[in-house]
Amino acid sequence: MPPASVSPIMRRRRLGQHLRRLRETAGLTGDQVVERVKWASASKLSRLENGRSRPDPADVAALLDLYGADEDVRRDLSAIARAAGDMREWLRQTYPVMTEQQREWAQLEAGCAEICEYNPVLVPGLLQTAGYARIRIDSVRLVNEGRTGDHPDLEVRARQARQSLLTRTQDAPRYTAVLEEAALSRRAGPPDVLLAQVAKLRELATQPNIALHVLPRDARLGEGYVPPTAFSLYRFADPLDPETLAIEAGWTDHVSTDTNIINPYKVVFEWLREAALSVSDTRSWLAEAGERLVETATPSSVGHGPATAPAQRRRHSGRLTER
Repeated sequence: MPPASVSPIMRRRRLGQHLRRLRETAGLTGDQVVERVKWASASKLSRLENGRSRPDPADVAALLDLYGADEDVRRDLSAIARAAGDMREWLRQTYPVMTEQQREWAQLEAGCAEICEYNPVLVPGLLQTAGYARIRIDSVRLVNEGRTGDHPDLEVRARQARQSLLTRTQDAPRYTAVLEEAALSRRAGPPDVLLAQVAKLRELATQPNIALHVLPRDARLGEGYVPPTAFSLYRFADPLDPETLAIEAGWTDHVSTDTNIINPYKVVFEWLREAALSVSDTRSWLAEAGERLVETATPSSVGHGPATAPAQRRRHSGRLTER
């Protein structure tokens, strides 16, 4: 199986779920396991069972020995552990400029067979030009009072690196996005930046695996429902990897594999797609939007927002995220 068809995050979660079930079947608590395998703390086991750390094959083998796993289970879980570790290293080699946050999203996207995204006010990160992305990143830095873990140029390059997923020659996922008109309004950036963004969307819309739908301002969804936030749905190439939902909630992102949470969002996405313009009508809309922007676009020497935050601003205890 080529690396592109494996999601390290899903592998880690599957491994963790299996290990937790084996521990519970063996009737052992976390503290008892840590004591018997002589680990320094219970947090190591917790991170492994919750899929939050890269599995060490030796650690996994020690747990399987303790739990008395049979040969079939040992073979399957050892393979999952190796895949999770190997894929993480592959990502680091393939995307050396990627920030840790962007790498987490890349790991989730890597094994996807299909991605469906909706954003009420922005172009999704996988579709953004460098100029559009820089405006988004700089605006987040203002809200966060300049506190970010990485240089904004690196963030832009990382986001651009993730986009190769959609145009790779092997195992490119099916990608569908519903975009609100507001994502390309003047509030989103200066005309020249928006013109370049529209041009990129028009180019991507010609790809056979990409379906873009613009949602008109006057579109009405089923029962008048209005989605409160951006969200993404992921379906993986490996049928054993569960469907996953990511919800953008301003200062945090929520990721879930709970079907009780995911299914309503799948219904909403179908409402959005049905209410939006068709693929062909969206291409026409983008062409017309480009023509309108040509009339107002001028070469921009700024386009990235102010370098410093306004004198008066609200303080937030959290940190805004934007992918």
